[in-house]
Order: sequence, then structure tokens, then C-alpha cells
Amino acid sequence: MKKPLDIVVLGLTLSSSWGNGHATTFRALIRGLKAEGHRVLFLERDVPWYAEHRDLPEPDFCELLYYSDICEMLEVYAGRLMKADAVIVGSYVPDGVVLIDRLEALDLKRLCFYDIDTPVTLAKLDRGDEEYLAKRQVALFDIYFSFSGGQVLTRLEEQYGAKKALPLYCSVDAERYQHTGETFRWDLGYLGTFSPDRQPTVEKLLIEPARRLPHLRFVVAGPQYPADIDWPKNVERINHLPPADHSSFYSRQRFTLNVTRADMIAAGWSPSVRLFEAASCGTPIISDYWRGLDELLLDQHAVLIATKTEDVLKALTGIDERQRRSLAARAKAIVLEGHTGLARARGLIADLSQLPERQIHPQSMLQPVSA
Repeated sequence: MKKPLDIVVLGLTLSSSWGNGHATTFRALIRGLKAEGHRVLFLERDVPWYAEHRDLPEPDFCELLYYSDICEMLEVYAGRLMKADAVIVGSYVPDGVVLIDRLEALDLKRLCFYDIDTPVTLAKLDRGDEEYLAKRQVALFDIYFSFSGGQVLTRLEEQYGAKKALPLYCSVDAERYQHTGETFRWDLGYLGTFSPDRQPTVEKLLIEPARRLPHLRFVVAGPQYPADIDWPKNVERINHLPPADHSSFYSRQRFTLNVTRADMIAAGWSPSVRLFEAASCGTPIISDYWRGLDELLLDQHAVLIATKTEDVLKALTGIDERQRRSLAARAKAIVLEGHTGLARARGLIADLSQLPERQIHPQSMLQPVSA
């Protein structure tokens, strides 16, 4: 499969990074695909909460089209979908169960799923929550691409019936995430939408250190934080930070904090896009622990793993500038070598190249039978 591929992605959003990590993940991957000469159509459900916060309504690296109704969309794009070399459905797509069933009824060459929320998805399926994917549908996909690797892939195949489960980790667009050369504004920062299961860790690893180190400066960027949070005076708040401002944000921090959702910690091997973004910008990372992190970025070598407030205090007050720069440089080298959008695109194409096209449904060749 050396010819340029025609790929259709039906994902949560490409146009808006507001309150989600999907947009930046798709952007890095699809930019990588374009750089390799492949063609991508991204179909996005037109919903008001993203329409009001679009920071990339007309990308220059793919075709982006919006739809309001699944049936109407399939009527218009059925031909394009069936001609595509691969159709990839993303996690958390509105009415995903209906969409997947309708796609499965078409004569597609390849149908894949890209789960950018695998541990969350599996937890939802285990409790009977089929918001965007039904348990019976896992076996429909030719490849189940997973944001999480490790043991999760075995579970997908053995417990949930996936034909083939492969890792497709998030990545960074290295051309857009670089150090800006700006002077430091904060000693420690965090970028992330509010999540109840992450907030206790934010409290332990950022807010409490801010209380104990009132002479240092901290920042938390991201929407949906409750109004009743008691922020120390030396913690600056930014409600929403568009991707165009991420590099500047990371570059102005001495250290950045990575906090992982509970489902991701339980699953392990689920690197956040924020890890790759910060590393690409040359900002050293303090992170909570999850299985696989020390295989990706060795503790004390390319990342500082913190389990308690005192770990953060030690990093902020005990690491000199030479050590700080060395830590950042090692992480950056690792990320640029194997975790860019271009690297992910090449991996995706390699995986698809091993996948034969589906056989045409026999019933599609039959004439309709009259009642």
C-alpha cells in the first residue's frame, strides 16, 4: 500500500480544542498524514458547544466538513466513504452507536475505531454505558486503534472481542510546539480541563505547593473549574488556552505538571498529549505515576514522578538550572525521536498496509426482493 491513501475520519472534533484533547491529537496525526502525501476528510458533528469555540474552523492540512444529521450525512457522503481506503471512527462521537451501525452496513474497504479514551470507554462498557460505542460493536472493526497500550490491548482482544487491537498513542506537532525563548512567568503550571477525579491530584501537587511556597508563581489553565475552589493568591487562572498559545504557555514555566485521569492510571500505558507538548517545548515535567510512564520517560532522567506534595517542593526548590535544562533536553529528544504526528502517521499507514480490503457484502449484489 505505497500509493497515497484516501482516509475518512469521523471524530469528536477537529475544529475546537475547547474542553477536549481530541482536537490537538487529530491535528498532529492528520498533519503527519498530509506530510506523507495522504488525503484526509474529517467529518465533524456540528454541535453548539464546539461551534462557539472553534479555533481551527478551516484547516489547511485536510478537508473538514460539518454535519447535523447522520442519515443526511451518509446520503451525501456514502460514495466517498465506500471509495476511501479506510474509514476511522473516533471515540465520543455523538450518537456513535447509530453511526457505527450505519457505517457497517455500507461496503467499506476498511472500518477502524480510534479510541482516544480507551480506559474510559472500557469502564463505561463494563457498567453498561454505551454512550458512543456498544460492546457488541468492538468486534466489527478491522483494527481497534487504542490511545492506551500495554495490557489494555490484550483485554480488548480477549475480553471484548476486538479482531486486532493496536496502539495509536497521541502525539505532538513538533513544528508548532517549540520553545519561544520568552522569560519565565511561572515556576509551575498545569494545563487541563477540570475533572473531578484529577482535582485531588491538582490540589496535592500544585495548589498545596503554592500555599507552602508563597514567593513562587503558579498557573492553572483550562475551563470548567468550579467557582468554589480556593485558589491561593499566587496561582493565576486562565479559563481557556487555545493551541496557538500552548508553546508560549509552556515556555514561560520552569516546570509543568502532568495529571492523569483515574481510568488512565488504572489502565496504564496512556501517555497524555500534554506530556509530548511540554517536552517538545523544552519544559521539564513533573507527573503523577502510571504504569508505563517510566518506560517512556525514565524517572529522574527525563521526568520527575511525584506522589506527594513534598516531591514537588523538592523539585521547585532543590533542582538547579543545569539539572532543569538537562531533564528537559532528555525528554525532548525522546519525544522528537518517536512521538511526533509524523511518526504516528507513518505507524498508522504501516498498520493499515497490513490490512486487506473487506469483501463486498453478498447481499449488495442481489436485486431487491419485492414483498
